[in-house]
Amino acid sequence: MITASVIEEKLRSIVGVGHFYAATPSDRLSRVQPKLVAEPANEQEVAAVLSCANEAGLAVIPRGGGTKLAWGNPPKRADLVVSTARLNRVLEHAWADLTVTVEAGCTLQTLQEKLAEHGQRLALDGLWPKRATIGGLLSTNDSGVLRLRFGALRDLIIGVTLALANGTLASSGGKVVKNVAGYDLPKLATGALGTLGVITRVVFRLHPLPHSVRTLSFSAANAEGAQRQVLAIQDSKLAHTALQVRGESAGQILADILFEATEAGLAAQESQLRTLLRESAVQKSEKGVWSAREDLWQAAFENAAIAKLSVLPSTIAKTLRLIEEIANARKVQFQYVVQATGLGALRLDGEMSSLKAVVERVRNELESGGGSLVVLNRPSGLEALDAWGSAGHAIALMRSLKQQFDPKATLNPGRFVGGI
Repeated sequence: MITASVIEEKLRSIVGVGHFYAATPSDRLSRVQPKLVAEPANEQEVAAVLSCANEAGLAVIPRGGGTKLAWGNPPKRADLVVSTARLNRVLEHAWADLTVTVEAGCTLQTLQEKLAEHGQRLALDGLWPKRATIGGLLSTNDSGVLRLRFGALRDLIIGVTLALANGTLASSGGKVVKNVAGYDLPKLATGALGTLGVITRVVFRLHPLPHSVRTLSFSAANAEGAQRQVLAIQDSKLAHTALQVRGESAGQILADILFEATEAGLAAQESQLRTLLRESAVQKSEKGVWSAREDLWQAAFENAAIAKLSVLPSTIAKTLRLIEEIANARKVQFQYVVQATGLGALRLDGEMSSLKAVVERVRNELESGGGSLVVLNRPSGLEALDAWGSAGHAIALMRSLKQQFDPKATLNPGRFVGGI
């Protein structure tokens, strides 16, 4: 039988003495305390660490910038944190081909700064770009308002490398935009919360930086009015990049639209918008309105539930009215930011029993209409609340994939949908 000291010595020999150490309270996640931390320097070391942990029966928690460790359910076990902090390089920026190859531990801001040197960008606006890593953004499928124009995060990926639990390095895709060969690992890995493998590198398609940008805002009398405005804009010939609706318990409902073009193009787009929305006062706004989703996390959230919602774009008004009615009935304060795609963020503040009742009621109502509510932050009084809600009919397929990729449940056991 292999002893704990032997396992630790083997892990230490893989990553080096200075990069393997005992976990501290700062490494805790979802109130579960891991025992050890390893910081591999490259994807070969990641694979070797996973192979060793898998053989020894250790539960592994992959970690990037640590910005979203509370997302998902608490892990059933947490023995070893595998950090991608040292996998932080931009490996290749093929600017002429509009592609980039980057390691998983590189932060989004670092990548964007590198790409901007050639007038390019990754069309992704995830939360906390200074600290959030590429691997973490993919694992949590975190994207913002640019999704409306440039597509979902998984649509920007053309290649990915995963370190599997058994130590295999698996790659899919390539370095050119038209590459469609191979098993579609990028779509499997995106949003899987690190339960299928540890992302080590990603190849993205890129877009040029805009010449100029302009943000305009306008108000709506109620949720139905906001719905009409959003649908009118979406059905028009306006070439907008982003469109969102935001509101709160004690405030009016506002909508924001982002245009990217030349100065002449921006003027033409603004003129068309003002003609389209004759009933509303359209005002120029600061770009700060696009941080509204991140702003939901700024105030203390020990007594707040923060969730990601997904509904059909045609039911945005119904959803906003539903949130208002359910929250007001329980005297729970609410704030929301909903994109024209039907994806949004919701913050609820209130007394714990009321908070629980509101979350459960809103979730049930959304799920009955084909939507979802994933709770990203749960205060201590809501620890028993499942983060994901109904797993739906896909749960059998998800479990089958987990069994094939990670049969010993080494990676993030219990954190994903249905306790996967």
